[in-house]
Parts: sequence; structure tokens; C-alpha cells
Amino acid sequence: MISNQVLQSTIDGLKAITRRDFTITDTEAKVLASTEDRQISLYQSIIEDFVNSQAESQLIQGYHYFKVFDDNVAEYIVSIKGEDEEAYRIGKIAAFQIQNLLVAYKERYDKDNFIKNLLLDNMLLIDIYSKAKKLNIENNVTRVVYLIDTQPDKDINYVEIVRSIFPAKSKDFVTAVDERSVILVKEIKEKEHREDKEKIARMIYDTISGEAMTRVSVAVGTFVEDLKDVSRSYKEAKMALEVGKIFYSEKNIISYDKLGIGRLIYQLPVPLCHMYVNEVLQGRSISEFDEETLTTVNKFFENNLNVSETSRQLYIHRNTLVYRLDKLQKMTGLDLRNFEDAITFKITLMVSKYMNYVEKTSY
Repeated sequence: MISNQVLQSTIDGLKAITRRDFTITDTEAKVLASTEDRQISLYQSIIEDFVNSQAESQLIQGYHYFKVFDDNVAEYIVSIKGEDEEAYRIGKIAAFQIQNLLVAYKERYDKDNFIKNLLLDNMLLIDIYSKAKKLNIENNVTRVVYLIDTQPDKDINYVEIVRSIFPAKSKDFVTAVDERSVILVKEIKEKEHREDKEKIARMIYDTISGEAMTRVSVAVGTFVEDLKDVSRSYKEAKMALEVGKIFYSEKNIISYDKLGIGRLIYQLPVPLCHMYVNEVLQGRSISEFDEETLTTVNKFFENNLNVSETSRQLYIHRNTLVYRLDKLQKMTGLDLRNFEDAITFKITLMVSKYMNYVEKTSY
């Protein structure tokens, strides 16, 4: 349950303090961590005999051996080189340290499973509250879910990177439900303002991007006040991530409550979308428009239908822009200089994006 790396780091620290050598094995004499080069396999029979005995510690052939228990079952064997009384005391301290680590990791494991089941709606309402009470997880606390979409890499532990951002926040939970997604369930205290939600997302994005040197996306759900509603915030973050990929691909951080009309379009039936586009474009599709026209239209929208500013940013003459808009009006009957027509065409572009996304992901 405890990683070998943590075990090794622990006994390395103990050796630096005590100048004694330690070895940690499992109950089958497999070495998990050691500060010396000896081959523990030579002592396999010793370990097996010790595990099967009633003793919690033994002195055998120059080494003190100690059992570390998990629910009254031996989980690890800690050995220290030396036959003197001091070696025994230091060995007891080492075993006590590993025991505490085991308890801490087990508690984290239990909480991690609880949070996963909570996020995935795998628990009955009554079980949520009873299990939370056992794990000392508060119920009526303001929380929000962050969903971090990553590029899978076996050499990068994204979960630990996110945990390192909030090392002292014991009431925050970081977990993963698949190889791409890391989930942070963040407690929001009264002194933390609601606008800090995206500042936290930016901090997560900057840290992971800097350490992993890879592109990530951070989606944010809405605030919830009850533990049972954490799954809702998670679902909102998932939707924000999907809607962001379709309509706001240039953004690295996207909040559910800022999805705008994209959230509405995402929930429309595809046949209705086809009907709408067919009516607006008079039987045409967006794919029939050339790249130059679409680029012009998007820039025109970015500049709030301002002809002069759009032509300046596109490095074209004002009359050239007007010509392109007139050309589009002949094809569709929509004059984008008119607000209502502009809104209609903007929605048509977004609906077309959504349909293309659905077609690609359905294969």
C-alpha cells in the first residue's frame, strides 16, 4: 500500500540520523527497501519463520526483526542490523514510524475510494453520510470540483503534482478515475471569494504545464454546499471540458457557469441541429464556405461587428471586407452588419461545430 519510494526515503532518513542499516520486506521476504547491499533472499527462511511465529520482534543472527501490522495481520517486516539494546530501541522506533505511515496511507486509500464512489454516484444517500462520518469528512462545507485533462505519461504522476499544490489542505481531495483525468475536490472557505475559483484553476494549469511540460485543460464545476452534490459539480466540470473542446478550443481553463450558449447547444438533439442549419443556410452546409470567408466572419464577431477594426486587424481595405460580407449575404440571405442576422449566423457556426464533433466522436 505504501510505495517503495516512500519506504526507501523513510529508512534513508532514519539511517542518516541513527547510522544504522535497515531493511523492509513483505511477509514473503521480498525486499521493498534497504540501506544495505546484503541479499535478503539468503534469509528467506528466517523471515518465513518469524512471520509464522507469535512474536512481534526477534533477534536472529545479528539482526532485530519487527512486524508491522495492518488490522492485526503482519504487512511488513522491518529489520535493523545490530544485537545491542540500542539497536532494539531504534528498530522499535522504525517499526512505529512505518506503522504510522501505513495507517495514514490506509486512511488516504479509504478516503480516495470514498471520493471516487461519490463522484461516480456509486453510493446510496444514507451510505454517503455514514461513511463520511467514519472518515471524518464534513458534510455541510462549500466545495467545487476541478477536472484536469492531461496527456497520459507513465513517467509523470499528475495526481502527486496536484497534491503538491495544496500540501497543507487536508480537507481537499485529489484522485483520478481514469488515466487522463485528475480530479480535485476543493473546499472553499468563507474567506475565499467566489472569484478565486478561476485563480485556483490558473494556478493548477501553470504548475502542471511548468512541471510536466505538456498541454492540459482545467474545467471547473459550480459550488455545492452538501457532500451529496459533489457528483453534480463533477458532472458540470465534465460537461465544461467537453463543451470547451467543441466551442472554446483556444481556452485552457473553462468554467461551467461561463459556457454561455455553448452549453445550450451541447444539449440539443442532433436531428434538430441539422434542421436548423438546413433552414438558415438554405440547404448549404458550413463546409461549403471557404476558409477566407469563415476567418473574416469570426474576426468580425470578435470585434463586435465593427467594420473598421476588423479590416484593420485583417490587413485588408474596408471595401474588401464589405465585399466579403455582401458575398455572404447573397449566399445566405443574412447581413452580418445587422445584429439579429449576425446572431443567427453565429449560432449556426456553433451548431455546425457541435454536429461535426458528434460525427467524429461517434466513430
